[in-house]
Amino acid sequence: MSIMISFVPLWETMKEKNVSQYKLLKSGIDNKTLDALKKNKNITLLTLEKLCRILDCTPNDIVEFTEE
Repeated sequence: MSIMISFVPLWETMKEKNVSQYKLLKSGIDNKTLDALKKNKNITLLTLEKLCRILDCTPNDIVEFTEE
């Protein structure tokens, strides 16, 4: 059994708060990071903190851990 990270909550939170990917790019999240988020790849805690600030939310609103 392995644990996977999922950024599904991020996309839901962005939709709820009406925040576009373009706004993330303008707020300091780069294309490479955006691509990693789309592919559920690892991001740094610094990036997680940035996303929380941009979206005014908690890490739970951005990432979830699922067992595979």
